[in-house]
Amino acid sequence: MAEKDICVMLDRMAEEYNQGCYPGRNSEGLNPEWEPDPFHVLIATILSQRTKDDNTRKASDNLFHKYDSIEAIADAPIEEVAELIRPAGFPMQKAKGIVNCCRVLRDQYDCRIPEDTESLITLPMVGRKTAACVRSYAMNIPSVCVDTHVHRIANLMGLVSTKDPEATEFALMDLTPRERWSDINRYFVRHGQVICIPNHMRCDRCMVVDMCDHALNR
Repeated sequence: MAEKDICVMLDRMAEEYNQGCYPGRNSEGLNPEWEPDPFHVLIATILSQRTKDDNTRKASDNLFHKYDSIEAIADAPIEEVAELIRPAGFPMQKAKGIVNCCRVLRDQYDCRIPEDTESLITLPMVGRKTAACVRSYAMNIPSVCVDTHVHRIANLMGLVSTKDPEATEFALMDLTPRERWSDINRYFVRHGQVICIPNHMRCDRCMVVDMCDHALNR
């Protein structure tokens, strides 16, 4: 087993990937029109479910050009929202979820997005990953956001040995200083997009290869 220090891993990734990313945006393709505020991050993260980052970007750009507020989406026809977000896949399912989410935010939260995880996960289409992304990227609240990249890479490297993203979240929280929690998603996602690509891992280019169980056991 490789000796590993997650803070050293994050530091090396930070040097390579600069500011990292959040769903639908990355350090190489930021759209300056959309700020990483709670509204944009929430909707983009919902759109990112079960699709690729490029598809999330196209869908969120389409949607925000037409409807760029909680109130506007809450009042929008679901069929029209579905057409706008079609690039993200599952258009009717996601459109219903996004419109209903915005209606709850309008009617119950005065168009404010709650900060606590327990309230966030009561919103339609919002689970622990989405809640953590909103808290981390839009509210600057330390959170471990575990998507498919984070779950896969953390297990490949041998940082954790877990069966599902929620278990990975809590294992990484125990392993990592709280002030570095938000860095995990920010840099592991970029690592999964650039180096540790599923079925096409570029271990020869990896800056943490000396601390990765998968690379050392190949």
